[in-house]
Amino acid sequence: MVSIKLDNVSLVYKLHEKLTLSAPDRRINGTGGTIQESGRKQFVRALDDISFELSAGDRLGLVGPNGAGKTTLLKVLYGIYEPSGGTVAIKGKVDALFNINLGFRAEATGRRNIVLRGLINGWSEAEIEEKMEDIIAFSELGDFIDLPFKAYSQGMAARLAFSVATALDPEILLMDEWIGAGDASFQTKAKRRMDELAEKAGIIILASHSESLLNNLCTKLLTLRNGRKESLVPVLSKLNLAITSK
Repeated sequence: MVSIKLDNVSLVYKLHEKLTLSAPDRRINGTGGTIQESGRKQFVRALDDISFELSAGDRLGLVGPNGAGKTTLLKVLYGIYEPSGGTVAIKGKVDALFNINLGFRAEATGRRNIVLRGLINGWSEAEIEEKMEDIIAFSELGDFIDLPFKAYSQGMAARLAFSVATALDPEILLMDEWIGAGDASFQTKAKRRMDELAEKAGIIILASHSESLLNNLCTKLLTLRNGRKESLVPVLSKLNLAITSK
């Protein structure tokens, strides 16, 4: 059974000062978290004492202003960043969809990139071959699938990335903002697949600024501010009540 448990997770990194003509207070204007000083060194506490537990069927929405730590938390869960403190315990295979170019090569065709991304995810060649046509069909790329990835628009690239990431029912899916790609019918289809993943005992974690999206898709909301957990509350929408009552 899939699960995620974070106990007092923190992430602290050194802030490297760059040569600039800007005033000192402008050099770190875009940095999230809390800035701390030790002597002449500056550190950013990007995450501070984050704890929560998720189980099968949970869909967690990450809420907070820019710099609150939402993307950083996703990267910790995916293993890109190692926590400075606390523990992360994850049961289940994790896939991420917060960088549409992750695992894709610009010169390779869409079809070849499906193979490359699948191999990166640990899929066998048989699994990739079995799902290839379904992935292509879901992406709605048609003949463009055999053109180089660099020829794709951002929307086409996003549709292919979403199709690959969700093709083999990832047990845990991490997303940074909703995939704003394709027309209304593709958006509806993508949301339906997300709902199906959650119903198949998966966990979804989505960072977004869209209140309506989070309320419709998620079962819980975690609010972050300056890298700290401000609140964790359930979402009682009609859709989630229908799913949890099954």
